[in-house]
Amino acid sequence: MSVTQLSDSAQNYLKIIFSLNEWSDEAVSPTVIAEKAGVKLSTVSGAMSKLRQQGLLNHAPYGAVSLTALGREYAVSMVRRHRLIETFLVQMLGYRWDQVHEEAEQLEHAVSDFMVQRIDELLGYPTRDPHGDPIPTAEGAISFPAATLLAQAKPGQKVRVERISDADSELLQYFSENGIIVGAQLNIATGEPFSDTLEVTANGEPTVIRLGARATEAVWVSPLDSTD
Repeated sequence: MSVTQLSDSAQNYLKIIFSLNEWSDEAVSPTVIAEKAGVKLSTVSGAMSKLRQQGLLNHAPYGAVSLTALGREYAVSMVRRHRLIETFLVQMLGYRWDQVHEEAEQLEHAVSDFMVQRIDELLGYPTRDPHGDPIPTAEGAISFPAATLLAQAKPGQKVRVERISDADSELLQYFSENGIIVGAQLNIATGEPFSDTLEVTANGEPTVIRLGARATEAVWVSPLDSTD
């Protein structure tokens, strides 16, 4: 069965559950799902019961929520749709990376499997979306970059930006204005004492950018060799 045969609501919940666990090992609870979806906890509880009956997720009362093998298959299909659409909007229609998430949220439910395939072909089978998130293949394979949070980087390190969360459009605009985009190279320095900030320079530019926790916990990086 194609994921298009599920309701829009079911598609959303499966994608949300997958995304909550994609870059975190923390257990996914109905409360967290409700916050992410912007709905009441009672609404999520009812939806989780229906999805469990359909064999798409595991959820014991008051326990964590996890996807079954079938549920994960559908979730990955939705993630693929979403990220290919975001990539199409940026590469072919000139959208900014801070504009595409909400647009893709609408379009991902409307396009057919055939259109998703054609978009993939047109774009040359991209492996990452504009924010650095991996795009699953048509077979459901996902290749994650070896990356950690910028917040965990050490002073003196040189790193490459691998992924930036798309959850905050204003933060994405700030990053873009300061050259902090996927593929950018950052030099790490310590911020002012007791300021809880990290200082970085991007792409060899001399301008020092001071980043607080809101920023450093939205960026994933990989270390660079001294020769890079």
